[in-house]
Amino acid sequence: MVKYIVVFFLISFQSLFLFAQEYHVAKNGNDSNNGTLESPFLTISKAAKIALPGSVVTVHEGTYRERVSPDYGGLSTTKPIIYQAASGEDVWIKGSEIIKNWKKFDGNIWMVKINNKFFGDFNPYIEIVEGDWLINTFEMDHHLGEVYLNGYSLYEVGKLSDVYNETPLDRANDKESSKYKWFCKTENGYTSIYANFKGFNPNNQLVEINVRPMVFFPKKTGVNFITVRGFKMAHAATQWSPPTAEQNGLIGPYWSKGWIIEDNLITDSKCTGISIGKERATGHNEWTNLKVKHGTQRERDVVFKALKLGWSFETIGSHIIRNNTIKNCEQTGISGHLGGIGSQIYNNHIYNIHTKKQFFGYETGGIKLHAAIDAIIKNNLIHDNYRGIWLDWQSQGTRVSGNILYNNEKEDLFNEVNHGPMVVDNNIMLSETSILNASQGTAYAHNLITGKIIIRKVANRFTPYHFSHSTSVKGLMTILTGDDRYYNNILTSNYETKPYKKPTMDKIHSGLDAYDEYPLSHDYWYKGKRPDDFANHKLPVYINSNLYFNKAKPFNREIDKFENRKFVPKISIEKKNNSYYLNFFIDDSFKKVKTSIVNTYKLGTAFQSEAAFENKDASPLAIDTDMLNNKRNTSNPIVGPFERIKKGENNIKIFTTKR
Repeated sequence: MVKYIVVFFLISFQSLFLFAQEYHVAKNGNDSNNGTLESPFLTISKAAKIALPGSVVTVHEGTYRERVSPDYGGLSTTKPIIYQAASGEDVWIKGSEIIKNWKKFDGNIWMVKINNKFFGDFNPYIEIVEGDWLINTFEMDHHLGEVYLNGYSLYEVGKLSDVYNETPLDRANDKESSKYKWFCKTENGYTSIYANFKGFNPNNQLVEINVRPMVFFPKKTGVNFITVRGFKMAHAATQWSPPTAEQNGLIGPYWSKGWIIEDNLITDSKCTGISIGKERATGHNEWTNLKVKHGTQRERDVVFKALKLGWSFETIGSHIIRNNTIKNCEQTGISGHLGGIGSQIYNNHIYNIHTKKQFFGYETGGIKLHAAIDAIIKNNLIHDNYRGIWLDWQSQGTRVSGNILYNNEKEDLFNEVNHGPMVVDNNIMLSETSILNASQGTAYAHNLITGKIIIRKVANRFTPYHFSHSTSVKGLMTILTGDDRYYNNILTSNYETKPYKKPTMDKIHSGLDAYDEYPLSHDYWYKGKRPDDFANHKLPVYINSNLYFNKAKPFNREIDKFENRKFVPKISIEKKNNSYYLNFFIDDSFKKVKTSIVNTYKLGTAFQSEAAFENKDASPLAIDTDMLNNKRNTSNPIVGPFERIKKGENNIKIFTTKR
């Protein structure tokens, strides 16, 4: 009997490969077809129900209004299921529907009345934005729905009378679309939407409304090894995505392993563009719903629940997110708690994240990740967002390298309650605040930093640290601050370091004078003596070989620094066609800094985790190339992110977009 079962299993397993094939989807197709190029399916969802490991689903030009939820995943990185737009063809997948039959209500105000059966079991004009860490909705409920006029989202208002007001909302940016507003109400089985189209007849324009919660997102966990490439995806009614809840996005793997999301345009998600976050079983808004424990306690609970349910590198994460354009999302471009371990996020263009500001919470930014253990965030262009990169809790083994961050409203990098080791190297950070550091055990090397540096002590939050390259928790501790390394950076501040108007624990600085009160290692452990008040003591810092211009002040005990604070480098970002350039006018001070290569030996180990600054595969780390991948001089590398720089004007291509 056992023999027959084994034979049956082998035949069934082999059949997965036998029937793996290429399927085609086209707007002239039919789901009763066989899915060949000559006889394509009509919907991507049809192919998603039958595609097996090794299958390729090629989608041809047109707009597909559906939620794609793959039934099956691939078997490995070499046997994935691939969903791709046909080469050279414009393929949209949208979570919206076109709405006609608008009737004039009053002046520029139009109204449409929709039977709730149209929405099925999900009506985004009933569902509201809610969840843990959502702090301010500005005295009104915001619905998950949106109204779009010719591709631009309108602004929701809380009263019908507000739809008449054609001036921009106080919280809005100055985009033209901010003058268009909408209001909705649901009663007696119908949803009525009122919108001010400012002179346009909506029946003659493209007017779309959100109807689906996601666009490309499995309905079950564990759908591994999926590749999604070349699509344009828009209009998802995504819910607020805190680390203590189920986290959904316009697209995402939903607690799976080995997805590749590449070469896509991802735009206009209500909250999150790409989610690589957690599922519901580990906790879902208990802070808000149960009103017992604080959110920080709930987040600790989530980590240990996840471990009990099998959270590990063997089952979760290791995704690749590359070459995408992500824009116009109101919470995050990319977010996730726990599910992003071992992932690589590179060459993405992320902008206009949380710019409408119709609601606010503590989970906003271009990239917002919790527990990004051994993740690599590299060579992304991140600008004009509320925040740039926000790494929160357990960014152990994470590397942030070669990113270009500018014109972000708050900080380019918010490094929150991490124990290290983490490496931040070869980045360009040009916003008014470059770094908000509420962590310890981070190495900053070869960066160009033009904004303020803020240090924030977090003595009341116990957060986990891990065994090296593992999800296993080694311990929990508060953040003492310190244990940071700064080597071979260029700092030049053009900003005044005025304190906040309200009392705050933040220490705002123009340079590495932020660490003037911190001990050095030989002070800390001198002759075997330990601090008497260890729990509140600042940890030692390691700072050397940095270049300071203009208002950027040096660390007061730095030996091999060089200062030329009378010189003001001229630094700007310029876009030419689809490429971005750094214009950098500099004197020859960069030649006068005594440096050495930054590597595992030089950086040592992070204090709390006792883990080495090394690569994710545990091999030695060496920052021996610059952000353009040029080899560095190993005996005396040039400060900043560029090894090949010259005195005077430098015009350096730093990023090229596909769109």
